This record gives sequence, C-alpha cells and structure tokens, in this order.
Amino acid sequence: MKLPENPARPALADATNQRKSPRTRALAAPLLLTLATGAAACIGGIGDPESLDPGGTTPPEVPAIYEPTDPVLPRLTTLQYRTTLIDLFGTNVPVLATEADTNPYLFDSIGAASTTLSELGVEQYEQAAEAATQYVFSDPLRRAVFVGCEPTAAPGDACTSAFLARFGRKAMRRPLAPAELERWSGVAVALAQPDVWEGLRLATAGLLQSPKFLYRVELGEPDADDPDRRVLTGYEMASRLSFFLWNTTPDDALLDAAAAGELSNADGIGKHAARLLADDRARATIQRYFAQYLDVGRLDGVTRDPVSYPLFTPTMNASMHREVELLVSHIVDEGADARTIFSTQHIYVNSDLAALYGVDAPGADVTTFVPVDLPEDGPRAGLLTLGAFLTMNAHETQTSPTARGKYVRERVLCQVVQPPPPNIDANLEPPSDGSAKTVRELLEEHRKNEACKGCHAFIDPPGFLFEHFDSIGAYRDILPGNLPVDATGDLDGVALDGARDLAELLTTDKRVGRCMVTQLFRHAQSRLEKDGELPAIDELDAAFAEAGYDFRALLLELVTHRAFRTVRAPEMAQ
Repeated sequence: MKLPENPARPALADATNQRKSPRTRALAAPLLLTLATGAAACIGGIGDPESLDPGGTTPPEVPAIYEPTDPVLPRLTTLQYRTTLIDLFGTNVPVLATEADTNPYLFDSIGAASTTLSELGVEQYEQAAEAATQYVFSDPLRRAVFVGCEPTAAPGDACTSAFLARFGRKAMRRPLAPAELERWSGVAVALAQPDVWEGLRLATAGLLQSPKFLYRVELGEPDADDPDRRVLTGYEMASRLSFFLWNTTPDDALLDAAAAGELSNADGIGKHAARLLADDRARATIQRYFAQYLDVGRLDGVTRDPVSYPLFTPTMNASMHREVELLVSHIVDEGADARTIFSTQHIYVNSDLAALYGVDAPGADVTTFVPVDLPEDGPRAGLLTLGAFLTMNAHETQTSPTARGKYVRERVLCQVVQPPPPNIDANLEPPSDGSAKTVRELLEEHRKNEACKGCHAFIDPPGFLFEHFDSIGAYRDILPGNLPVDATGDLDGVALDGARDLAELLTTDKRVGRCMVTQLFRHAQSRLEKDGELPAIDELDAAFAEAGYDFRALLLELVTHRAFRTVRAPEMAQ
C-alpha cells in the first residue's frame, strides 16, 4: 500500500536521529514516527483558493450538494500547546518556547496544518517536555499530588498503569489503547533509574513528544450511509470542539461526553458547545479569532514621527488594539448584527483615541476606556474609520489608498487581489519638477503602466474613500501642500463619497456576512475551502442571516454542521 507523503514525517524522522540525549532518543525515536502508517494519508494540501475569483466576477461552478474533502493534520499552535501544558500540569508550569506559528491566509490554524516541523522544532519540544515534567516530578509533594499514588518498579504496577491511563486520556484527548498503555507502563519500568519516579517522568515526557499529542489526529470512522465519507468519532469531536472554542485540550466533562456517545449527533454537540461558549476561555478565543480575521497584528511595531504626528502617543498602538477588542466584545456579547462592526457609531475610546477622533469622553484616561456614540453627521462609522484600520493600512508619511482598498476587498468582501507582477516598482515617486501632487494623482500616473492598471483599478477606488483620514486616522480637509481632499471613489461601480458612504453600503451588502462565514470556515477547517464545500458555506450563510448575524449563533451552527463533523475517506493506492 502506497501512502501519500506526510510533510511532517521527514523533519520528524531526521530530527529524531539527531537527539542529544541517548536515553531520551531511544524513548522518543519510535514515538515521532507513530503516525507514519496511520495519519499520513489524511494530509490535505493547501493550495490556491479554488472557490475565489479575482474581482469576484466569475462564480465557480458549485456542486449541488456538499462534498467533504480530505482531513488535515494540524499541529498544536503555540498558544494551544501552552494552554494544554497548563491544563495538564497547572498554571505555574514552565512552558519553553517552541517553533513560531505561521499564518498563511490570516490564520495560525491554517499554518499549523500546512507547515513542516524543523529539526530545531523537534528539539524544542523535547526541551519543553523535559522542563514541564521536571517541574512536577522534581518536587516530592507536587508529584505525589499529581500522580495520586506511590509507583513501584514492578512490571504491571497498578499505580503506574492507573496514572498513565488517566494522564494519557487527557494528553491524547482519548483513552490509550491497551497496547499503548502496556507500552508506556513498560517504558516507565524500564527507565526507572535512579528511581521509579524518574521512569514515570520519562514516560510522561515521552507522551508529550508523541505526534499523537502534538498533532490533532481527526480521521473519523466509516459512515454507514456513505462509503466516501467518514464521521469524526466522539473523542475527535471533543478535541475539535475544545481547540476550536477554547484553544486547549478537552476537559474531563467533554471527554466524558465523548465516552457516553453524546458527541455523535448535532443535538449533543450543540449542547456541549453551548457550555464551552459560556466560558471565559471562549471569549478569549473569539477575540483571538477576530484579531487574526481583522489582521490587527499589523499594528504591532507601527511607528510615526512624533513631530509630524503629535497625537500618535507612545501608547497609541495599545489603545487601538484595545479599542478593537472592546468593539468586538460589545457586538458579540450583545448578539448584535456582526456586520455592524463596519458601520456602528458606538465605539470605545480612552483619552488617546478621544483626542485623535475629536470626541468628548468623560471619565476616560490612558488606561480607562468609555463608550462613546460618534456624531450622526460625523465622518466616522465602523471599524474602517477607526485608528487601527487607518494606521496599519498607511505609510509612515502618507496614506495608502491601495492598502486600504485591498483590505476592503480581501478582508471585508473575501475577494482575491493578485500580487503585483515581478520586477514592478510599487513606490510612488514624487514629480521630478518638485510640484505638489496628491496620492490620488500619483496613483493615476502609476496606473498608466499596463502591468499595474488592472489591479489598481480594482483596489484603489474604494481606497480613495478614506482620504479624509491621514496615516494615523486623524480627520483632515487639507492635504500637505495645501491641496484639497478628494475622497470620492466607488465600489464595483457604485459611486461613493467618503468612508461614511461605504459604511452605509456595507450594511446591506450580502458579501459582508458571507465573507465572515467564509473566514470562520477556513479557520475551523485549517485550510481554504474547496469548491465541493461551497454548499455548506451557502447553508451557514443562510443560517447566519436567519439568526440576525449573531456571531455566537454562527459558531453553534458551524460546529453542528456536517462540514465540521465529516471528512472524505482517504484514498489508498496499491
């Protein structure tokens, strides 16, 4: 039987043979290859988005019914790894650095399913496992509480088996198979030098380096109604739900639900998902999702000249981050129409932002945010007129209609903007005669290049709508050089004048809600959607609309949908 190549396998195998500790190497080498015959066939590649068309002009041919696609094999993200170790060992456990996440297509969940692990990454997992287990087992009181009994070095020791069964269930997100439990118990006994506690520690550290711990294995089981489809098992659903909604390993209640068969149908899944969503961990996960979906991480490291932009205080980056978080919390917690994030006039400001926006904010200071309703006749409404969006989509000394328009196309409407052709100078050179020109005029000159014309004609018109806001988001009527602002533009042929016009248009644009569904679907699936999954996105989009675009309702709809619970049966070639 020939299996499709596992991108994790070469790095794991090579790195295993390079381990510095012979004792740990002997323990870990077979563990890191455990998945070679089981999960290698489940890797789903992430390629070009099949269902997306530049400009959104040619809809793909959508299948009549939903078609599941290949499962992926996501590694735990750095956050998931850290929170899992804390759940396993306690809040004070040291968590050493591991290989950094990547976030292709915005989400680290996609990077976790599409990047290979380097040799250094394997070594870092070994060091992290050593540090975590030493923390527990080096302290007699701590290890006694953690293990719950006194192990011996005798083969078949009941204490050793009971502890590894309990710990293994939590770490692997499922009960250990009898052969696995026998093997790990044997490891603990065989390595019980200089004492039995060291053997048990090494077995625990070995579990933490197993691919079945580091990777989320969700292969499913055969579906009696469809031989081409597999349904995730209860334990796989427990893992998927917990990492999706909490970014950590399932708790005992969720594993118990899996054991009782309560995660085998939509009703049971919905019941337990509702419990997870009521927890503060879900709030944190939702915030992290929106931070990636809205791409606000690009604010980190943004600087501005304090002489040119005195309103951009040293705390402004943090203020803009927090403003987005509070806006997201308000909309999600209130069950409001999630699309209003792009049109609401109810925002939260501290003293930094109140000065930037020119609004009164009684009680606000640098650390205290207060709710503010923007003026009905003012220039601002929604996220796209707030400092975070306007600042991270601008240059240090001038605005960027191109970056702002690209964000609207890609992040708000889920359209594809092709990268510029190679060897194209994207810089806007000032006029050689020294005359004053606006960014709009410079872009019009730039668009005379036929290689640049197509994309700029697509992304610049909506970007021009933000020209009343400078590169930190302050409102202006006059440009440098005493030139007047021209904030006219359009979106797909609809003439608009300013960002408020765009905000009002987006409140009724069906693409906004569908884009939110699509982005969440990608994040949940750890990959881009395939054409066969478009019917599922259609159904989720319709349910989202029916629920008044309540984001929590969308989460519940997604986790109970068959697209979240099924995968295509892997094809095995002889």
